Amino acid sequence: MKEYAEKMISEGVTIFDSNRIDIRGNLTCGKNVVIDINVIFEGDVILGDDVLIGANCIINNSFIGNNSNIKPFSMIEDSLIGESVFIGPYARIRPGTNIGAKSQIGNFVEIKNSNIGEGCQINHLSFVGDADIAKKVIMGAGVITCNHDGVKINRMIIDQGAYIGSGSNLVAPVKIKKNSTIGAGSTITEDVPKDTLTIARSKQVTIKSWKSRRAK
Repeated sequence: MKEYAEKMISEGVTIFDSNRIDIRGNLTCGKNVVIDINVIFEGDVILGDDVLIGANCIINNSFIGNNSNIKPFSMIEDSLIGESVFIGPYARIRPGTNIGAKSQIGNFVEIKNSNIGEGCQINHLSFVGDADIAKKVIMGAGVITCNHDGVKINRMIIDQGAYIGSGSNLVAPVKIKKNSTIGAGSTITEDVPKDTLTIARSKQVTIKSWKSRRAK
């Protein structure tokens, strides 16, 4: 393994420590690739030019496009990553995922069997499963696509330019249309028209005469 790593170094790949890289398959690298410590490559992996792989990542049977940055402790399996994409840290990209160029997939985000368009932002603590997401969609922290109804998996569709507020639950199958906005904390169970604001949450109620048991 060390000999394999040193051969790659001689071909122009920057590997921080040839003793701390594990290549369990075929790794193909473009120009100016940088690989940090404790990275595991499994199956057939292709890294484009100017790709940066952070420490402690696991990459399996995937393609990563030019100028992309995979931040530490991220996992990518059976997926296609476009150019100039940022992933992680601590992201999990599961099989069947295709992420478009210039998208940002942030910390503790999990994506499964989904198509993510160019220029999307899914930056914090979200789960996106079985979804087709168009260009320039933004998802706030804690957004979840509820894709399984107890019997079957349903698909979610989000059109270009939609904005999904933090803490929203998107109950598939629904379609969120172009340039629509979902208010934070909403649970969406029906299609959302384009160019609209949709809020679906309980009304806030304050009970003034409330006496907590802890006060006794």
